[in-house]
Amino acid sequence: MARLGNFDELVATGSTLLVDFQQGLEFLQRPRIDETLDLVKNIIRGNETKRVKSYVEVGCLNADDGREVHTCQLGLCDHLSKGKNVLNELECLLEDVNGAMRTAMGNLPDFQDDSFADRLNEEACNGDKEEFTSSHPKRNEVTDYAVAMGVNYSMVKQDYMMQERIVSALNLKSSSGELESYCLMWSLRLFINNEIMDYAWKLIP
Repeated sequence: MARLGNFDELVATGSTLLVDFQQGLEFLQRPRIDETLDLVKNIIRGNETKRVKSYVEVGCLNADDGREVHTCQLGLCDHLSKGKNVLNELECLLEDVNGAMRTAMGNLPDFQDDSFADRLNEEACNGDKEEFTSSHPKRNEVTDYAVAMGVNYSMVKQDYMMQERIVSALNLKSSSGELESYCLMWSLRLFINNEIMDYAWKLIP
């Protein structure tokens, strides 16, 4: 659960970087100054210097504008690297738990199986109200911990894969609509079931 907390922090940082990338790219993609307008022509002619002329010719952009977008992109790549490390740690922990349980209890089904996810989701959403409002659930069976670990790992893995695809799709030609959708999907965390996460936290004695 501590590693899940670390992943949540990374997701929040990545979300900020993605929003900054969106804003920076939209700034780069803003329309050029319409030099055909009489007012604009008069203003530029009345205050024309070599610097102003060069600035207008390049679309009123400077090196810092593009550098900010590039920095955000590098930050998102770093986010993926750190997220992958957390995911690998979770996978190793899950393998250790599954191995220990198989040794102690014999052959067990895969705790990442969809049927286990459905069962845990049903218990988390429809379980006894008194049980879920208390500080800890009444049923702390050994398998509950393994099932919770497996399902949480599966959710985080899907969340990470979504983020990986979003970062891979980013480029200087990404449209405003695309970026808005990416930011929304990232912040909503569509693959994370908060009720299951809360249930897993309540399993901790």
